[in-house]
Amino acid sequence: MIKAIIFDFDGVIVESVGVKAQAFSMVYNSYGNEIISKVLDHHYKNGGVSRFEKFIYYHKSFLGIKLSKDQLKELSNKFSDFVVDKINSAPYVNGALEFIKTNFRKYDYHISTGTPQNEIEIITRYRKINKFFLSVFGSPEKKENHIQKIMESNNYSKDEVVFIGDSLQDKIAANKKDITFIGRIEGSNKQLLNEKYKVSDLSELDNIIKQL
Repeated sequence: MIKAIIFDFDGVIVESVGVKAQAFSMVYNSYGNEIISKVLDHHYKNGGVSRFEKFIYYHKSFLGIKLSKDQLKELSNKFSDFVVDKINSAPYVNGALEFIKTNFRKYDYHISTGTPQNEIEIITRYRKINKFFLSVFGSPEKKENHIQKIMESNNYSKDEVVFIGDSLQDKIAANKKDITFIGRIEGSNKQLLNEKYKVSDLSELDNIIKQL
């Protein structure tokens, strides 16, 4: 019986994956369209990876530049300034807010996201959904560590927890901790099409969880 649901944030609760893509385009705009294309291709194929890891990878692999800590912080702040307001006003994934409000007494809710910790706390408070979640975890900590902490602090067994995400990294984190994974399939993202449990939006989530 499922007791707890761990949600990714971007692309699962809020339709904000495109906002992050816009931010990466903005950051790498001065390097030209070829670099932007490489950045966005990697970004879309590697959802769930923190922006810090992506900045380091993009600069080293595409530009031949090793970022200093100060440079990484500057890029991250620029990125954050761009995305927070846009994510605060981004629409919810269809069915997400309804599911969260309707079922929060039935299940424990947690968030595990690649968004920086301070930023996801600001966003959930602004959207007034923080009250529904027992815990909210962001980067730089890895998602498998989030899951481990959630399970240990709440004494959940593996068959009592489900993770819903929209990326291969979400699936990998859930598999590492041997918990059920539900994939959110959207648009051109085909990475999770073969998942046993999948939804096109969260209006379908309740029916899927009842099958577990």
